[in-house]
Amino acid sequence: MKATEYLWAQQSDDGGFHSKTYGLLRSGQSLTPFVLVALLGVPDSASSHPRRSVERSLAFIKANTNGDGALGLIDDTAADYPNYATALAVSAMVKARSPGYERAIEPMVAQLRAQQFSEAGGWTPQDAPYGGWGMGGAIRRPPEAGHVDLSMTRYVLEALQLSDVQASDPVMTRALAYLERSQNSDGGFYFSPVNPEINKAGESGVGLFASYGTTTADGVLALRAAGIPDADPRIEKAIGWLKRHHQTDRAPGFDEGTDQRWGSGLRFYYAHAISRVLPLLPVELPPQADDGSFRNSNNLVKEDDPLIATAFALYVMARRL
Repeated sequence: MKATEYLWAQQSDDGGFHSKTYGLLRSGQSLTPFVLVALLGVPDSASSHPRRSVERSLAFIKANTNGDGALGLIDDTAADYPNYATALAVSAMVKARSPGYERAIEPMVAQLRAQQFSEAGGWTPQDAPYGGWGMGGAIRRPPEAGHVDLSMTRYVLEALQLSDVQASDPVMTRALAYLERSQNSDGGFYFSPVNPEINKAGESGVGLFASYGTTTADGVLALRAAGIPDADPRIEKAIGWLKRHHQTDRAPGFDEGTDQRWGSGLRFYYAHAISRVLPLLPVELPPQADDGSFRNSNNLVKEDDPLIATAFALYVMARRL
C-alpha cells in the first residue's frame, strides 16, 4: 500500500516521526505513536510492518518517556500533548506486542490514571471536568482545570482498555460521568463541558453546545472503550445521530458558510473515526498524491501535515482490505 510506504519512508534516523509542517509536533513525541498506531492497524497482508522499523519507533518512545511514565513532556517550558502522546504510546506498545511490553507500559498506565480528574485531585462528580482528561503535565486542582476535551479522553480510555483495565475499574466508571456530561439529548456529543470556547459547532437549543460529527464518533469510541455495549441507549442514540447527519466528505454538524470551515478542516479526523464506528458508511477522501501521501487543503486542525492526514487515511483504507 502506497500510503504505508510513504509513512515508513518518513521515519527519521532516531526512529521517530517528526513534523516538517508544525514546530509543536517537530519533537515527534506525540506524532510517533500516532503514526505507529495507524500503521499497526493495517492488516499484515497489506503492509509488511518492517519489524526493525517498528522496534526503532518503540525505542524512540521509550527513550523519550520520563521516569513518571509520561511521554510528551519535552522540558520545563515545552510540551507535546503529554496525555495524548502517552495514551498513544501505550496503544502502540500493546499493538506491537514487543517482548516485555507489559512491564514497559505499567508506568504509563499509572501516569494516565493519575491524570484523570478525580477525588484524588480534589474534584467531585459535580465538577465539569470530573472523569475526563486534559493535556497532561502538572496535576490540576480545583478550580483551574485547564484544557479538557473529549478527544483526549477517548484516546486515554482506548489505551486503558488495551492495557486490560476492566470496565468495573473506578477509572472507567468515573469516565462515564464525563462522557454523559458531554452528550446532548439528541444523542450527539460536543467537545468540552469545561471550556466553552473550544466547542467548534457553537451553542444549541437541544443542549449546552451543538453536537457534531467528530465528537459524536469520539463519544461512541470512548463509551465502547469504557466497556459500554452497543445495545446501550447512549451508544444507540449517538449512532442514530451519526447516521442521520453523516456526510461523505466532511465532518457533519457545521455551517460551512462561516469563516471557520470546521467541517472540511476535520475531514480526515472524521473519516478515521466514522470508519471505526460505522465502517459501512461511505467516506470520500481527497486525491492521494503520487508519493502515497494525503493532505487536507484546510489547515484549521493541522491536517495539511501529510503525516497526520495520511495516518488518518489509513483507517479508511484498511477497512476496505
